[in-house]
Amino acid sequence: MAVSWDLLWAGWRVGAARANFPSPGVAPRPRQLARTPLRRPWSVTPVSGMATVKGELTKKLTSEAAVPHNKVSIIGTGSVGMACAISILLKGLSDELALVDAAEGKLKGETMDLQHGSQFVRMPNVVASKDFLVTANSNLVIITAGARQEKGETRLNLVQRNVAIFKLMISSIVQHSPHCKLIVVSNPVDILTYVAWKLSGMPPNRVIGSGCNLDTARFRFLIGQKLGIHPESCHGWVLGEHGDSSVPVWSGVNVAGVPLKHLNSDIGTDKDPEQWRDVHKDVIASAYEIIKRKGYTSWAIGLSVADLTESILKNLRRVHPVSTMIKGLYGIKEDVALSVPCVLGESGITDLIKVNLTPEEQARLKKSAETLWEIQKDLKF
Repeated sequence: MAVSWDLLWAGWRVGAARANFPSPGVAPRPRQLARTPLRRPWSVTPVSGMATVKGELTKKLTSEAAVPHNKVSIIGTGSVGMACAISILLKGLSDELALVDAAEGKLKGETMDLQHGSQFVRMPNVVASKDFLVTANSNLVIITAGARQEKGETRLNLVQRNVAIFKLMISSIVQHSPHCKLIVVSNPVDILTYVAWKLSGMPPNRVIGSGCNLDTARFRFLIGQKLGIHPESCHGWVLGEHGDSSVPVWSGVNVAGVPLKHLNSDIGTDKDPEQWRDVHKDVIASAYEIIKRKGYTSWAIGLSVADLTESILKNLRRVHPVSTMIKGLYGIKEDVALSVPCVLGESGITDLIKVNLTPEEQARLKKSAETLWEIQKDLKF
């Protein structure tokens, strides 16, 4: 889900070159931003004493600058970042969308491409820059940027490189939007959610990992396929790590309040003649399969992040399995971020749902935490 920012972040570290996008709606250089309201970075100043079409067409009634109320910023305009952007735009969730990327050419191209679709969606103001100033006063910042794993590289080394990248990004985000909520999407998402929490100094409720929101969606889709029922009517959860050690909560899977375990007591186990456990195996394998076939995953994670964004910005208080700090729960004694059902609202995570797990499920969740801690404990900040 990440772009190769490990080759580009050093440019930010020493002071990134300033982007200058003359096209309408694209962010001007940071100096211009400093004296121009972010809401209208492309405003035109008429030539003194000369009549203009705009001047003849309109009569100005107020000089009050428009202030965005639901500003969303996306860091990283790779396949995942842009899938998040288009999903948020199509839902009409934001009145200003800011894009940040170190690759100036791609950033400008993606921004122009979105702007040219303004007629077809309820389009907010779209701004873009290499400079994080463009993200100022964001309600929500979505991080999709990060280093990709190289051939033969250990997971610890990959995470350590991402720590260096996150140090720069998080400090810039907090500087310009100290009251924002963060959604971390970059992989490994649970560890990087912990890293973002450590570096930001924010309370845990405002640092959210996309976590198992997508795993759970895949789980419900596959259950629905097996039953011939729409996934929205299939209720089940995948918790723990967004990855191979995730935990399917078979004890809670139900349709219309009917627990499937009451119909098949061996569901999800090795004894199950219907082999329902293969559903979770397919959840884990699906990302690898998609990457093998198309090179990356994008659309489902983009829709998943837009789903989280909607719950936060609209204060819907829906329950999502997202990654958050869970020390003290389920016998976990270390500072790790794992997915558990969380209520999302305007302040981020407002509540955790205490799920009654079976002893086996709780043991698997604890094992998932231990897997992450083995990597995290050696990180250098």
